[in-house]
Amino acid sequence: MNSTESKPPVSPLIVLTVGVFAISFSSIFIRWAQDEAVPSLVIAAWRTGLAGVILLPIALSKQRDELRALSARQWRLVLLSGLFLGLHFGSWISSLEYTSITSSTVLVAMSPLLVGLASPLVLKEPLSRGLKMGIALAVIGSIIIGIGDMNGGVSVSNQAMLGNGLALIGAFTAAGYLLIGRLIRPYLPLLSYTAIVYSSAAVTLITASLWTGHSLFAYSPQIYLLFGLMALFPQLIGHSAFNWALGYLPAAYVSVAVISEPIGATLLAIFFFGDIPGTAVLLGTTFILSGIMLSSKKK
Repeated sequence: MNSTESKPPVSPLIVLTVGVFAISFSSIFIRWAQDEAVPSLVIAAWRTGLAGVILLPIALSKQRDELRALSARQWRLVLLSGLFLGLHFGSWISSLEYTSITSSTVLVAMSPLLVGLASPLVLKEPLSRGLKMGIALAVIGSIIIGIGDMNGGVSVSNQAMLGNGLALIGAFTAAGYLLIGRLIRPYLPLLSYTAIVYSSAAVTLITASLWTGHSLFAYSPQIYLLFGLMALFPQLIGHSAFNWALGYLPAAYVSVAVISEPIGATLLAIFFFGDIPGTAVLLGTTFILSGIMLSSKKK
């Protein structure tokens, strides 16, 4: 099977910017659903399930030959990527029950450090000097934002520690998802890849929801509207933008762009919930933006 074309039809930077904007709404939609007592696993299952239901029939209709051409190893990688994505959503969305939006999003955004450390070994992708410095600055910025949020009134209770731990699990599983995506995306069209990955993530989350005794139905129309918005903006637009970029850019570079989510989520939290960030958040934001700019350098 041929690899993806080396020259993308649209600038990956533009696509990543759109993706960051779309995914920044994720924690807002999730918190609204959690405020209505919807279990986190159910939220994650509906988000990925709706995306899979939309994409899978289209992929089977338009790209059946590409799917048939996948080797057994490539199928295992795609399904493993979906498993990692399901674990990522299950742990990260659950973390928002116990800790603040800022703390959760910055901790889960530690995935660039993990991707950066693993890329040379797993993907044989050398890290440029600018990318190394960018990852370092972005991670430092995330830590500063997290510490500032805790000092601003988030109590270091058992619940907060649980939430932070779940967010870190989300970071590890997100790193696995990004790394596998970089391995398989150059050999599989975006539509087919996202359809299979989102669907397998949904199967993982639906199984977990039923196993823990949660119902997938009997919610208000407003909740189902939120499920639809989650599937459309953060999932279909946001994550698909990142997956598209993985066909052209190193995984570590894409993951540094993903780390911009805490900035967007924090700004949206100010607007919707009145959560005003402190000096530490502003300082951390400066580090993150500087890291993203440095990471774009080739050397």
